[in-house]
Amino acid sequence: MKTKKRNIKEKVKKSMQPWVKNVLSTLAIAIFGFILLNLTFLLDFAFQTIIRSIVGIFVPLGPETNLFWMPPLTHISFVVLICLISFFIFKSKLKVIYKAIYMVVPITVILATLGIFLYKWPMILYPLGAFFCLGVLYLFYKTKQPWIYYYVVMLVSIVLTIFTLSGGEI
Repeated sequence: MKTKKRNIKEKVKKSMQPWVKNVLSTLAIAIFGFILLNLTFLLDFAFQTIIRSIVGIFVPLGPETNLFWMPPLTHISFVVLICLISFFIFKSKLKVIYKAIYMVVPITVILATLGIFLYKWPMILYPLGAFFCLGVLYLFYKTKQPWIYYYVVMLVSIVLTIFTLSGGEI
């Protein structure tokens, strides 16, 4: 009788493991992705500060200077840096969960960049952001990626949409 109860408990335990693992994975992505995203924004600040310091040696920077192209250029160069880092991370042999946690960063950076450059034109911003997210989801579908990647794109897009619609600004 005891062995029968033990077998039932083991079967229940084994059947619950994937469900529990999936829930813990989604929580880990939300928590650690948010932490990593905050570190990324600190890195962006440091990156842009270093670029301004280097340029400031050769060209005086200030409110009266006419370098209107400087902030967008430094931001775009940071996006390119994130894309390069992302390329190497996604080509690496890291576990899927680590790649999914990191994926919060490039998805958010690209959507935030769209928001930064198109905030005056929400009729362009929202469809373009949706097109980007749907394109990424379609790419995952065609390349048969794990479900957790889909979760990351949906989580980030929903959170950023709610943040933007509630009046939040970066």
